[in-house]
Amino acid sequence: MNQERQAAIAGIYEYPLRVAPGVSAIQIKAESIAKALEDAGLEWSDVDGLYDAQDGEGGGGLAIQHYMGFKPRVIDTTMVGGSSYEFHAAHALRDIAAGKCNVAVLSYGSNAASNRVAIGTGGRGAPQPTWQSNMEMPYGSTLISNYAMVKHRHMHDYGSTKEQFAEISVATRYHAMRNPEAVQAMTDLQFVGINEIDVNDVLESRVIADPLHLLECCMVSDGGGAVVIVSKDVARNIKKKPVWIIGSGEATKYVENGGDITTSAAAQSGPEAFAQADVRPGEVDIAMIYDSFTITVAVMLEDLGFCKKGEVGDFVKGGVLKFDQKGAPALNTDGGGLSSNHPGMRGIFLLLESVRQLRGESTSQVPGAKLAVAHGNGGMLGSTHAGGTVILAGD
Repeated sequence: MNQERQAAIAGIYEYPLRVAPGVSAIQIKAESIAKALEDAGLEWSDVDGLYDAQDGEGGGGLAIQHYMGFKPRVIDTTMVGGSSYEFHAAHALRDIAAGKCNVAVLSYGSNAASNRVAIGTGGRGAPQPTWQSNMEMPYGSTLISNYAMVKHRHMHDYGSTKEQFAEISVATRYHAMRNPEAVQAMTDLQFVGINEIDVNDVLESRVIADPLHLLECCMVSDGGGAVVIVSKDVARNIKKKPVWIIGSGEATKYVENGGDITTSAAAQSGPEAFAQADVRPGEVDIAMIYDSFTITVAVMLEDLGFCKKGEVGDFVKGGVLKFDQKGAPALNTDGGGLSSNHPGMRGIFLLLESVRQLRGESTSQVPGAKLAVAHGNGGMLGSTHAGGTVILAGD
C-alpha cells in the first residue's frame, strides 16, 4: 500500500448520556471537546482549526469559537447533514496537509430526545414552497416514507427480501448489547425488549412505513462527541497511538429523470476514498456506515464496493456482519443508530467507533483491526443527499 500519513485522529470523546434533560447541545459540545483534547494530551490553546456543522444553540461557525475561547486560523462550517463530520475530517486532512492548521477540532451536540424532536416522522413542509420542495411537498411524504420507497424499489429490482434486511438490525443489536452505554440508552428510551434479537423479532415488530419495521428504524436520542485531528508532527507526542486518515471522498446525489434511487452518493465518494487510501473494500476490518434505516446500510454496502449492486441480500446473510464472525467487515460495532444513539446527525459517531476499534478499545473489538471505513449520509436517501467516506488506518 502507498499511503500518505499526513493527519491523524489524536483524541476522541463520546458524550455518555442518550437522554440528558436540562443539558444544552452547546454544553454537550463543550464537554466533549474538553475531554477529546484531554484524550489527546493537548490544550485548548493548541486548537487552530475549527470545523462545525452549525449545530447547538448559537454555536455555529462564528459563535462557537467565542463560546470555546478558540482563535482558529481555519474555520469550516460545511453543513451536509449526517455526513458533515466525514466532510470535516476530509477538510481537516486537506488543510493540515497544506500547512493551514495543526490541531483541528470537530464536534456535535444534540438534545433531540429531550426536546421531543420528530426526526423523520414530521412533514417535510416549509413556510412557503421553494424550487426544490414544490415538487415533493404536495404529496405529503415524510423522511421515513422516502426510505421505505427506496427499500421497496430495491426489493422490486433485485429480489432482496425482508429477512435479508433484518440481518442488519440483528448484527447492530448484537453489538449494542455489549456496549454498556447503548444498553443504558435503550433503557432510558424505554425500548421494549432490551436484548439480542433475531430476524423474526425484526419482522414481527410493527410496520412504521411499509416495508420498514420498527426495529429497522433508528432511535431518537440526545448525545454528541468530539474529534481532534492533528498533523504528523503533533502526532509524535500525543497520549495514545494515532489513527491516520488515509483516504476521503465527498459526493452529493439528487433526484434525476431516469435516475436510480437505490444508488447513493457513496457510489461516487467511496471509490475516490479507496483510491486515495490505496486499499480495497475487501481489506477493511470495520465498516461504520450510517444506519438511519436498514436500507441505508444495505445500499451503501453495495455502493462502497463491499458487494455488487443488488447482491447485498446474500452478502449480509448468516450473521457475517457481527464482530466475531468472518466473511465481511464488522458493522457498526457500537450498536449504531439502530441500537446505540441517533441524535439527528450521526456521522461523528462513525469516526469515534472507528478510532476505538483501531486503538483496540471497542466493546465489540475485532482482533487485530487495521483498517476502518466511516461513511456518513446526510439528507434523504432516494432524494437529495450527501455522502462522505473516510478511510482510517491504525498506527
